[in-house]
Amino acid sequence: MNLTRRNILHGLSLGASSVLLTPFLRHLSAEEAGRFEPKRIVFVMEGNGFNPNQAQPVTIPRKSSAQSRNDISQLQDIPLADHKLSEAMQPLTPFKDRLTVIQGLSSRICGGGHSNNFGALGVYSSKAGAFGETIDMALAKALPSIFPQVGLGISDKPEHSIIYNTSVLERGKKVPTQCRPDLAYQQLFGSVADGAAAKTFHAKTNLLDFMVDDVKRLQRQLNTTEREKLGNYLSAFESMRNRQGRLLDHHDTLQQNKPHTNDKYFSDVETDRLEAQFDIGAAALISGLTNVLTLASGCGDPYFSVKFTGLGINFGKHSIGHGQSYNGMTWEQLSTKIRQFHFQQMANLADKLQRVPEGNGTMLDNTVIIYLSDAAEGHHSRCWEWPMVVLGDLGGRLNTRGRYLCYPRYGETGHRTVANFYTTLLHAAGAPRDRFGQRDPQLDHLDQDGPLDELMT
Repeated sequence: MNLTRRNILHGLSLGASSVLLTPFLRHLSAEEAGRFEPKRIVFVMEGNGFNPNQAQPVTIPRKSSAQSRNDISQLQDIPLADHKLSEAMQPLTPFKDRLTVIQGLSSRICGGGHSNNFGALGVYSSKAGAFGETIDMALAKALPSIFPQVGLGISDKPEHSIIYNTSVLERGKKVPTQCRPDLAYQQLFGSVADGAAAKTFHAKTNLLDFMVDDVKRLQRQLNTTEREKLGNYLSAFESMRNRQGRLLDHHDTLQQNKPHTNDKYFSDVETDRLEAQFDIGAAALISGLTNVLTLASGCGDPYFSVKFTGLGINFGKHSIGHGQSYNGMTWEQLSTKIRQFHFQQMANLADKLQRVPEGNGTMLDNTVIIYLSDAAEGHHSRCWEWPMVVLGDLGGRLNTRGRYLCYPRYGETGHRTVANFYTTLLHAAGAPRDRFGQRDPQLDHLDQDGPLDELMT
């Protein structure tokens, strides 16, 4: 019976939406065959540094020196269950049992500054340009999909369409970050429509219009549980369709009153653009279009001066980094407010994945989301520390459920680097390496190879 059913699903004739619905069918068939082992990795990167104090749980004392380096001589490994997350990280509280906060990793080889550019994900000098492969692209090779990697984000200017700021396929080959949600939507989902469906898609920018007939035929082949899974699968597309519909309605109104207004108008509010990018990224993961997603908010030089007027802050993060206050709020409070917004988007993404059944659990069970800054520990980073927040355990391949880890200070026995964390991800993804990026010559007395044993299962 199962074999017959798998053959039916495999042989189901799909029309214009075949590329979008095929991953869903593949998941169903793999589940029935008992060989379903998905893996997805998301990087959420924010510019202007991630102050270690904003990562530190409220009820776990932080030891630090005058140079803002941690003063820990031995590894701290503390369960998060009985501790309160920092004010900046409060949006992630519902997922605390899935979180690991990592402090104390270094990457001095990157050099520091306003941004470590491609070096943040590549572990090499920020001034070296596209010197070598970045970790997201290495993982994309290990976890192939229709789109090996999807790069979405925002820059400091709403007119920017595509920038090159975080990712590198191989030396000299930069990978783009799409900064306009409307174009990202069309490029990702319009690209899989054919013939008349493509014309309909580009005319209406309405994804579900050309999927309706195929979905109806597919539903007739599915049992109740599978139909429920399909409903969750399609909800991601409906969310984007509704958002795009609102944009189109707004566009018509604007055209009547301002005939010269173009698409740039729709992305002039940073918070709106970033929310849309997270929606699109979620749909790309849920649809199976990609297994590796990089979301970059104001990352790279010179894009770090992004403003967040949608949060009522009328000057750029560069000024906040230099201590500017605003409307009765200190720079620390302003930074925390912006950070909370980013963690809320991360929580929303996790919630969407958690709502989609997969195997014996949900899509979130088979995903890991990593939050970090391209500027390490501060606005003018030195890369002594590189705080990270990890949500999810990649289907049990990572030991990241409810932990606080703080590694010994730079140069101390037991100190580890960002490169060690990236090799950890490669091991978990089934593409193990002993080394990623460049070694720190100042740490030759320490073992810089291999994964972080504390995070391996």
